Amino acid sequence: MPSTPPAGMAPQEIRIASVPAGHVYVRHCSVPGSDGVTRLADPRPNGAPSTSQRWWPPVMLQPEWVGAHHQDFDVFHLHFGFDAQSPAQLTELVDTLRRHGKPLVYTVHDLRNPHQNDPATHDAALDVLVPAARRLITLTPGAAHTISRRWGRTATVLPHPHVVGLPRMAQARPRRDRFRVGVHAKSLRPNMSVLPVVRVLAETVAGLPDAELQVNMHRDVADPASPAHRPELVREVRDLADQNRLTLVVHDYYDDAQLWDYLTSLDLSVLPYVFGTHSGWLEACHDLGTAVAAPDCGFYAEQRPCHTYKHSQDGGLDEESLRTAVLDAHADRPGPRADPDRRTRERADIAAAHRSLYADALR
Repeated sequence: MPSTPPAGMAPQEIRIASVPAGHVYVRHCSVPGSDGVTRLADPRPNGAPSTSQRWWPPVMLQPEWVGAHHQDFDVFHLHFGFDAQSPAQLTELVDTLRRHGKPLVYTVHDLRNPHQNDPATHDAALDVLVPAARRLITLTPGAAHTISRRWGRTATVLPHPHVVGLPRMAQARPRRDRFRVGVHAKSLRPNMSVLPVVRVLAETVAGLPDAELQVNMHRDVADPASPAHRPELVREVRDLADQNRLTLVVHDYYDDAQLWDYLTSLDLSVLPYVFGTHSGWLEACHDLGTAVAAPDCGFYAEQRPCHTYKHSQDGGLDEESLRTAVLDAHADRPGPRADPDRRTRERADIAAAHRSLYADALR
């Protein structure tokens, strides 16, 4: 355990086993240079080729890894990536950390997992992790209130750091005469209900003289040979495109630069979610000055300024609220945009808060 240095000496580095370490959120919870925290690199799973970009269950979640490497870190910080772990496996991980005297810090990004239709699976994981954590972090006051109500625990609220790199964030947006509304179907996560949203947007945009609608989807959604193929969605969106009511763009996964270009090309990005908690996509839009229309499920509106409409798994879509969100975004353009200097200061504050919280967990 790191000791408190004598007065006048630099604080000792705190070593963090972070799950994951390479994700942009985690990387931006530190500052360039030294901030008193060292995060171990993500171990590559056995059998994963060095060129692989696919997702693998994090090796650090294995109790055997903790047993073999507990002398290499001071604090275990879990963010996400435990979707495949059962409650029994998470309990074994927690017990192993406790046995080796390693405090667990858990950032509650998701109170409802956007990749799982049944909330019971994630709820069971939370029932293991939240009570076991020495310290809890979350991103919004609403999420902290839910954590307090459900588990009687206090979570420190720290904002989501910037997603887009600062040089790109500072670039001027292109000037356009058209108001472009975008919906990104990605590869259709379970929390997405795209068609009802697209139908309302096509009607609403048609009533605006200078507006256009663009729907993007990954190639696997449009490919009949892919397990991710959604024929009803593809058929109806293509019909609307044939009627010149929207533009359909089918493409492979964007890298970061392509994604920033895409988001910058939009004036309004509509998130077609019916459940969830927080959003990195929303943060990227804020960094680039693209307005967002977010559903009222989760705590998106507490993250950054955005337009809100009513859309949830239980209540479905309130069409009028979505129309209003689009019209308001059209009237209020340009959308709010992050200031790079403010984001830089915010990132430094977030890094300092993490180090303080780690030190507190070690006491």
